[in-house]
Amino acid sequence: MAVALTVPFQAAGKLLLDFALPARCPGCGEVIEEVGAFCASCWSQLEWLGNAGCNRCGLPLAGTEIEICGKCLSEPPNLDRMRAAVAYDELPRSIALKLKYGRKVALARTMARYMAPLGGDWPEDAIVVPVPLHRWRLWGRGFNQSALVARELARLWRLRADMTALRRVKRTRPLKGLNYVQRRKAVAGAFRATSKFDGRSVILIDDVLTSGSTAEACSRALRRAGAGRVELICWARVVRPSQLMR
Repeated sequence: MAVALTVPFQAAGKLLLDFALPARCPGCGEVIEEVGAFCASCWSQLEWLGNAGCNRCGLPLAGTEIEICGKCLSEPPNLDRMRAAVAYDELPRSIALKLKYGRKVALARTMARYMAPLGGDWPEDAIVVPVPLHRWRLWGRGFNQSALVARELARLWRLRADMTALRRVKRTRPLKGLNYVQRRKAVAGAFRATSKFDGRSVILIDDVLTSGSTAEACSRALRRAGAGRVELICWARVVRPSQLMR
């Protein structure tokens, strides 16, 4: 009886909260009906990638019937599977930056909402691991944006998350503006696993995939620590080479 009596008050409280703090589009700030959703205008600007594309790296393969792209055939990546919710462009970039530098931490839940469908058929003992920040950058920013997203995804996938499974032991310079070779050299030896994985699958979480050099370096560290299958799930990925240098 007591529970039944509280339901109307909870509903009224939600209505008051929605009136005082209405849901807003994470892209443009327009008032919308559902928290974490996008308005029609912003939705139309997003290029959703989903589970299509190359079976290995997820690169779009429009107009072809091949299952694995030429790059993955010639240079197989260290990661078993890479997937991103959307293609990297102005809107996805602004959302990632609002989370990372604007401290809009609620956007981690929004990003996770659209990344969650990219989940695979993982065993129950698979572990969700975020790409780590170096301690100096973590202290300066106050949080790791990838860890916020990873925690939410682990909840949605009902898997265990380990926020300290990887450490960034080498402070690297910002990768913006570097080409693939320069990025790979910059992150070489930058990551170290803190525990053994004994063949378990690891789902690596990051916000943006550019050249893949950071994810590859993380994967090498995880495999040295005994990880079996290593996959990457991220919010946005660069699909146009011209965006790599931005």
